Amino acid sequence: MAVLALLWGSGFLWIKLALSGGIAPLHLTIVRCALGSAVLLVLARSAGHRIPRDRRTWGHLVVAAFFCNALPFFLFGLGQQTVDSGVAGVLNATTPLWSVAIGLLLRTERRLGPLRLTGLALGFAGTLLIFAPWQQSGLASWGTLALLAAAVSYAVAFAYMARNLIGRETAPLALSAAQLLTATGLTTLALPAAPTGTSSPTLTGILALVVLGTLGTGITFHLNSRLIADEGPTAAATVGYLLPVVSIVLGAVVLGEDVGVRVVAGMVVVLAGVGLTRAGAGTGTGMRTAPGGSQPSSERTAARSTPVRARISFGVRKTSTAPTRPTART
Repeated sequence: MAVLALLWGSGFLWIKLALSGGIAPLHLTIVRCALGSAVLLVLARSAGHRIPRDRRTWGHLVVAAFFCNALPFFLFGLGQQTVDSGVAGVLNATTPLWSVAIGLLLRTERRLGPLRLTGLALGFAGTLLIFAPWQQSGLASWGTLALLAAAVSYAVAFAYMARNLIGRETAPLALSAAQLLTATGLTTLALPAAPTGTSSPTLTGILALVVLGTLGTGITFHLNSRLIADEGPTAAATVGYLLPVVSIVLGAVVLGEDVGVRVVAGMVVVLAGVGLTRAGAGTGTGMRTAPGGSQPSSERTAARSTPVRARISFGVRKTSTAPTRPTART
């Protein structure tokens, strides 16, 4: 979760640099997906994993790639043209709240106890405290609406992936590669609608896009898929609460931005909220009957994910002959 937050949290910086470097949002989205899929395909091949071949899985991948990659990537590029990174961080941090609502509606999420609900509320409150959106202007602009729509799109994707893709026989690394490859194809179809006559991108913009595509998309998306598989969609969405903390630290260290008492207090509240959601995730109180069967969802997830429980670390696969069983997480 910490590595994912670090790589994902720096994405706002790379997007801003790429946009200011003369790269259009649609071009940014296409190249980002292409670089990310290339990284994952190389890692999957080196680990000996094959991408799925059945039509049903690819059908699910089309939906997941649209809501988790193509649409939010474009919306973030579009929104950050007019909205500063502070407001973008606040809106992106609403993803866990949308994920909870959608997960409970679709019955893909475990019941949330008071501890996890309190953690979610604290996380969002801390994010608001960090960025103080009441001091910002333009909160009702089209850019803001685009960023909010991106957060909702992420939440929809997390729930859909947990229900239809995560825990299948395909290894998560290969599944992530296939999904970003699908997103590349979807965004390329929109290339004729890209603006013409734009200025040539700068070297800074190109370098920022390369980092965004390889580290901020390829590696990040694989880590996110593994987190969904191990902890569920709400836990994965909770990473969004850590992104503002990463952005603040990067701004202070790299750009020399001032960090006041309010910001430090907000970071403490964010970390406390994330800690509560993580502490309540393994209590075992969220088991429920799966739709269409009698097996609890947590047991079903563990059973479905047994063939792919081999731990994969950047292309290195470590398998174990011991049977997999649900364990309490701290």
